[in-house]
Amino acid sequence: MQYIQVEPDVRVFVRDWGTGKPIVFIHGWPYSHEIFEYQYLPLLKHGYRCIGIDLRGYGKSDQPYEDYNFDVFADDLHLVFEALDLQAITLVGFSMGGAVAVRYMGKYLGLRVTKLALLSASTPCLTKKPDFPQGRDEAVYNDFLDKLYADRPQTLADFSKGIFCQPISSALASWFTSIAMQASPHATVKTLIALRDADLRPNLAKIEVPTAIMHGVYDSSAPIKITAEVNHKAIKDSQLIHFENSGHGIFLDEREKLNAELMRFVG
Repeated sequence: MQYIQVEPDVRVFVRDWGTGKPIVFIHGWPYSHEIFEYQYLPLLKHGYRCIGIDLRGYGKSDQPYEDYNFDVFADDLHLVFEALDLQAITLVGFSMGGAVAVRYMGKYLGLRVTKLALLSASTPCLTKKPDFPQGRDEAVYNDFLDKLYADRPQTLADFSKGIFCQPISSALASWFTSIAMQASPHATVKTLIALRDADLRPNLAKIEVPTAIMHGVYDSSAPIKITAEVNHKAIKDSQLIHFENSGHGIFLDEREKLNAELMRFVG
């Protein structure tokens, strides 16, 4: 476990376990690297190196007031990869982490990355645009922001329960809520706004590495028709893998299938 300095007053937390082929995990909103516990342990057992990064504002990373957008997150990834001198990375982005990964691939043209896995990725565009009428109304996210301002703990508790299609224990639900509550309240709001407003479609054509798009068919947070199917169509030679018994949280809903697919994809 270590911290990487990405700005004079900002450090990003990294958990680096194991040896072998490096798999870098980028968490979703509003969590931290800890949500991948049930991926780390099986993958480590099979000889992979698992690297979990807490985005600034989340988990154990520093929580500055400014700079919560996908350009900044991509820059932080770049500096972490440089500091660890990572090569031949499989970059795994879940939910908002998928959007971060897509922006990194577009901005840095996939530097140091040889494979990309998008898990329930909240990208490229969640809300309606003139040329993207299938997106959601901005009001959906504005209402969610209002709930965060009114009662962040209850809002995040409800969200943590709602991302899963399969039943989870009350202990797991509480654990996910506790992870979400570690995040800076300011970062939680600012990154939700970034997700609401983002249009990352120009980045998709710049992705030239093998890409696996894994998505739950019952995902209500990032509906498959406005995310995974759009990504699959735009990313050359990508593969779309449906998780037939999953909602947004495929890392728990179908953990065995996800772990097997990751190992198959990484090789």
